[in-house]
Amino acid sequence: MRFVSFNYNRHYYWGIEADDGIYYSEKLINIFPTLDTLIANIDDLDIENEINQQISRHDIELLAPLYPKKNIMCIGKNYADHALEMTNQDHSQIPQHPVIFTKAPTSVTGPNMPVNSHASITTQLDYEGELAVVIGKRGKNIAREDALDYVFGYTLLNDVTARDLQQQHKQFFRGKSLDTFAPFGPAIVTPDEIEDVQKLGIRTYVNDELRQNGNTSDMIFDVKTLIATLSEGMTLEPGDVIATGTPSGVGKGFNPPRFLQAGDVVTVEIDHIGQLVNVVE
Repeated sequence: MRFVSFNYNRHYYWGIEADDGIYYSEKLINIFPTLDTLIANIDDLDIENEINQQISRHDIELLAPLYPKKNIMCIGKNYADHALEMTNQDHSQIPQHPVIFTKAPTSVTGPNMPVNSHASITTQLDYEGELAVVIGKRGKNIAREDALDYVFGYTLLNDVTARDLQQQHKQFFRGKSLDTFAPFGPAIVTPDEIEDVQKLGIRTYVNDELRQNGNTSDMIFDVKTLIATLSEGMTLEPGDVIATGTPSGVGKGFNPPRFLQAGDVVTVEIDHIGQLVNVVE
């Protein structure tokens, strides 16, 4: 299934995306008013039989599938080629353990919504197309072999970054957490739709120019390892989001760097999941 959130007649809804439109249920939305509240209870529902109202895509405005209550957990330098492009090809900088940072939940924005360039505080706006994992049930100290049982679904995230702020503050949080710096969506795709999460092509285009062209098979630390690591001594909860890292080809990796400008259209694309499109303003 492909879960989406949307505005219809100025009201919030969540539903399931299908070839012939969006399906939703007023009854379920009254009980579970947001998608994250549904995620925590979905095992108790016959969801497909409950959702029976249909609406055209043309009549809605897609939103980010959910707005996390906690910071988005992000993995840095999780593709070797990206680690090298960010460290002047220094192989000693390829991580031996996951590099973990967070983005503020207030940075989330939806598909087709503008990314604020924040031109008054940054001149080095960059993109990072990523696979994002949405946790489906509460867990702590999760064994690696059980990790995928805790996944509700997968979606796309653009880890927009102000490289100059990142450098100034010597850590990642501020440069990655400005408003609109986490475009997210458009749909959360459940694992039964994905044959192998570690065999997905991932691409990022800027104005139709292919900039990133990788595959999740190139991750240094796979999704199972990331969930197991993050859950060591720390409880993961339904609706938590993990951004799993980006392939090479970010703007800073070019010589000279190719940072985003107002008017640029950024498209992140992952096989079997979809496209996330946003314009810089």
